Amino acid sequence: MTLLKNYLFVGLSLFALTSHAALFDDKEARKKILEVETKAQTNHDAQQATIVELKKKLSAVESLQSQNVQDLQAQIEQLKQEVAQLKGDLEVAAHGLEQAQQRQKDLYADTDARLRKLEGVGTGQTGAPAANTGAASGAPPAVPAAEEKDAKAFADADALSKSAKHKEAFAAFDAFLKEYPTSKLAPDALYGMGYSQFALKNYKSSIATQQKVIDFHPESAKVPDAMYNMANSQIQLGQVTNAKKSLRGLIEKFPNADVTPNAQKRLKMLESIK
Repeated sequence: MTLLKNYLFVGLSLFALTSHAALFDDKEARKKILEVETKAQTNHDAQQATIVELKKKLSAVESLQSQNVQDLQAQIEQLKQEVAQLKGDLEVAAHGLEQAQQRQKDLYADTDARLRKLEGVGTGQTGAPAANTGAASGAPPAVPAAEEKDAKAFADADALSKSAKHKEAFAAFDAFLKEYPTSKLAPDALYGMGYSQFALKNYKSSIATQQKVIDFHPESAKVPDAMYNMANSQIQLGQVTNAKKSLRGLIEKFPNADVTPNAQKRLKMLESIK
């Protein structure tokens, strides 16, 4: 009986120990689970906060980009308007400059015409820088019989010039120079060709031709007339500074030339116009 009680006591003790251990294990498990859940919740909350913060930053960036695009578009439109305004202003300025240049040319041309009347230039040679005088306007100078052929050709060209047939005269003088490049009348023919170019309003070509008279035939009596022709062509082109320079050079180098008094009047006229 006693032995039975002992066995029963031992069995109850073992059962109590087993139950206690099981109870202890269940509490530990719950504690661990709670810790894991808490940690997971903390991580989740942190992730959610991070996501919210990232969304805010992304929204701010998108808003800034949108504002920058709008600002750039506004700047582009403003630049377009400014460019259009500048183009308009440039066109107006160019038109004004063109009108001013034309008025200046008209003023010089009008003054030149009035001055030529005072100088006694015939109406048949309106616009001519100087009467086609000397060897180019009077009877051809006396020449030996061997030179009668080129003298005749020159006289024919000169007659066309005096008849105001300037286009035909130019062609005749040009043909003369090609046929008789070494003739004594070559400087006169070259001057006559430049004279015809001026009458035909080919002012730049006239300047170039008269410059050849000056460069290639510096001893010719036509050099003063050529310089005077150049000055008048420059006036017609509105090259006032160059015209003054040409006239001053003529007056200085050839004070006793027939065209010098006219050159002095022209220079005075140019210097009086502001």
